[in-house]
Amino acid sequence: MANLMIIHGPNLNMLGIREPEIYGRTTLSELNQMIKEKACKLDFNIEIQQSNHEGVIIDLIHSAYGHMDGIIINPGAYTHYSYAIADAIASVSLPVIEVHLSDISKREEFRRHSVIKAVSVAQIAGLGTGSYLAALDKMAELLA
Repeated sequence: MANLMIIHGPNLNMLGIREPEIYGRTTLSELNQMIKEKACKLDFNIEIQQSNHEGVIIDLIHSAYGHMDGIIINPGAYTHYSYAIADAIASVSLPVIEVHLSDISKREEFRRHSVIKAVSVAQIAGLGTGSYLAALDKMAELLA
């Protein structure tokens, strides 16, 4: 049984409230339940975390070293400029999948670039909550 950490970045605690026309009406609690159900079917142990703070996210990534087999992360706005999070991901030598609810390649210009993509094994975006579920499937392939 593989161990995965799911990290929800800034503002994801506001899912279902913040810009539902972009991010949907599913709450973070509902999304986490979907993730847990899918992870159970794939035989994953998961730890789910959410933080609005860059340093906390870095600490979570570091804490995965030696304890987790992979990380699925939605870095939120940190996607576009947090070299510190990218460095943390690179330092733990774990497969990391970057996810986004919306298709960042079709959003505002500043949202189209990801500094996380280069240190991730995959980026899945634009599927709404399905982005996380697809990431779980992808991680199952990678860890098989």
